[in-house]
Amino acid sequence: MSKRFDTIMDDLQDMASMRQFGGDHYTNKKIQPWDAMECWMSEEQFKGFILGNIIKYMARFQEKGGKLDLEKAKHYLDKLIEIW
Repeated sequence: MSKRFDTIMDDLQDMASMRQFGGDHYTNKKIQPWDAMECWMSEEQFKGFILGNIIKYMARFQEKGGKLDLEKAKHYLDKLIEIW
């Protein structure tokens, strides 16, 4: 593959980790919690964790967080797409 393609793919992998919805309590950390979990968990476990959070935010958005929960679900979906 071309170097440009590799650069674009690297940029895409960093996208979800570079933003946060609902505060900055994770982005201020030296190591993102989901980066640590990705190292500690198997690939299957980590994908399950990400998918579980998508389901959680989608299931509750109408009763709890509204648009913010939809943004959080999308954030996790973006991460799942990155690692798939």
